Amino acid sequence: MTTTAPLQVERISEVTASDASLRGFLHGLPGVDQVGAEARVATMSSRSIKTTAKQWAIDLAISMIDLTTLEGQDTPGKVRALCAKAMRPDPSDPSVPRVAAICVYSDLVAVAAHELRGSGVKVASVATAFPSGRASMAVKLQDTRDAVAAGADEIDMVIDRGAFLSGRYLEVYDEILAVKEACGHAHLKVILETGELGTYDNVRRASWLAMLAGGDFIKTSTGKVSPAATLPVTMIMLEAVRDFRDSTGRQIGVKPAGGIRSSKDAIKHLVVVNETAGDDWLDPDWFRLGASSLLNDLLMQRTKIATGRYSGPDYFTLD
Repeated sequence: MTTTAPLQVERISEVTASDASLRGFLHGLPGVDQVGAEARVATMSSRSIKTTAKQWAIDLAISMIDLTTLEGQDTPGKVRALCAKAMRPDPSDPSVPRVAAICVYSDLVAVAAHELRGSGVKVASVATAFPSGRASMAVKLQDTRDAVAAGADEIDMVIDRGAFLSGRYLEVYDEILAVKEACGHAHLKVILETGELGTYDNVRRASWLAMLAGGDFIKTSTGKVSPAATLPVTMIMLEAVRDFRDSTGRQIGVKPAGGIRSSKDAIKHLVVVNETAGDDWLDPDWFRLGASSLLNDLLMQRTKIATGRYSGPDYFTLD
């Protein structure tokens, strides 16, 4: 499989000068060998994980979760319950780590921020007309500012996929740059919506575009489009952040989201992180798992390791 060679920093600094230079840079990235990428992921997915390593991986995965509720029927009460679960995933076992963040719509950020104050759990908010991104720039920026003012530590924005797929890369770049400025102190996660990008080459280009524009994280999906997070796509994004750091010295996080429901899925992602980007990314500051139902399965598997038997799915609170 072709991987990106380290790029000259001076070349990177030139690509924002014009739409033409940005297009030239992105289309000059090495193409992705689809067969090779999928074969490599299949090999990594077959790794045998021993019990001790599995227990460590489960706790790490729990600590990386952005526990998410993004439904039209969300209520303050549901968010409060989710916050309680984020801080104490298993109330009967204080050794279970807290999750990384709660992810909600911007109108519920204040509720989450109040519940999580002082807990160490971050408040993430989707913004910029999530999930479609079909809104004016003024609306997207105000959406972002409102979420930050309400207490969001992190903003998950969506890129304009129509602009990207039409080759209007500078337009996408400028939008990310403007949202990043509107974030102020908050970290920016840039959602690529990889299920709509069509090719692995586009995933690589969109990853680099988001990083060049100042994103702190690159995220696969909104969770509203299928396919969402897939292991080959996550691997390509991890290659991008690895090579970006090699070229610029700046480390960027990765967040697969959507469709990650089982402990087995989560552990496969951790293996891909370790073998692609390296263990520097095995940390909630640099890798997240966007999920709503994953936590319960991780808790069930954790109990199985500790007690030798499964708890029923109703033993843990529903998310």
